[in-house]
Amino acid sequence: MTTMLPSEFSDLEPFNEWCLPSEPERYAKRMNSSMADMQAFYDAITARAEDALAYCDKFNLEDLPEDVLNLMHLMYSMITVAFPAESWKQPRVPDSGSAVIECVVEPFP
Repeated sequence: MTTMLPSEFSDLEPFNEWCLPSEPERYAKRMNSSMADMQAFYDAITARAEDALAYCDKFNLEDLPEDVLNLMHLMYSMITVAFPAESWKQPRVPDSGSAVIECVVEPFP
């Protein structure tokens, strides 16, 4: 397994496939993941979310080290799976038919 996160967050390395830089990639990962996999990721990351945010806040957004940027991407993925994990219990938005979401603006970084 490739190390992608700061050493302080080595416990989250099993979820490094969620370190995705764009919203379309995160959404596709959500749609192609089982609820069991999403729930395992969500449970692990939410337990460390406050620590991760505090760690990221130590750095300038314009000059994030790659491992910190990956940690931030992991946090973005947490947001992407929050509703499915907490409420819907399925990857898709309930009763949405064939509707899709296309993000036109992404957070920086």
